[in-house]
Amino acid sequence: MAETTYGYVRVSTQEQNEVRQLAAMREFGVDGENIVVEKLSGKDFHRPRYRQLVRALRPGDVLVVKSIDRLGRNYDEILEQWGVITKKRKAAIVVLDMPLLDTRQGRDLTGTLIADIVLQLLSYVAQTERENIRQRQAEGIAAAKARGVHFGPPPKTLPDNFEQLRQAWRSKQMSLRTAAETCGVPRSTFYDAALRAETAGGCTGAK
Repeated sequence: MAETTYGYVRVSTQEQNEVRQLAAMREFGVDGENIVVEKLSGKDFHRPRYRQLVRALRPGDVLVVKSIDRLGRNYDEILEQWGVITKKRKAAIVVLDMPLLDTRQGRDLTGTLIADIVLQLLSYVAQTERENIRQRQAEGIAAAKARGVHFGPPPKTLPDNFEQLRQAWRSKQMSLRTAAETCGVPRSTFYDAALRAETAGGCTGAK
């Protein structure tokens, strides 16, 4: 049975590049009837047409994608799908944007080996960059906190009679709910502010 070349195109509402991907498929020589288009977000990777296409791949078939991110959300998923297609289905993959990722070349497995090495390298670089970004973010936040920078929404301004209301609440002259409503803040905000005031002032009050 003759080998078949398929094209896979995925677009979401955020990226309207269906025309560009289709043009690239046709320029490569993929027949229009063998191009699968999926207009779904890749965030959860539940793509029925993609999964149906992969199940239909036979040994020797070729799957063409415009870019490597058409196969998955991240490099872990891309590596998984790469293995499913090339090892389990024994089909070839062509990534048009990256000529080195073409497992058609070298039927002695040299081309597949080179593509696997390139993909592993890209995965390593991407993972390292993600870790570096997280580390730089953590270091930046720590440095900002050391300078006294406050993160999150600004604290609510308490009324001038907050201390009187706090003492009335602590002495059980009014409930926490009444005290908070009088201040115009949620009960949790009033309670936290009372604890901060007591801690700063060294007083505990009645529980």
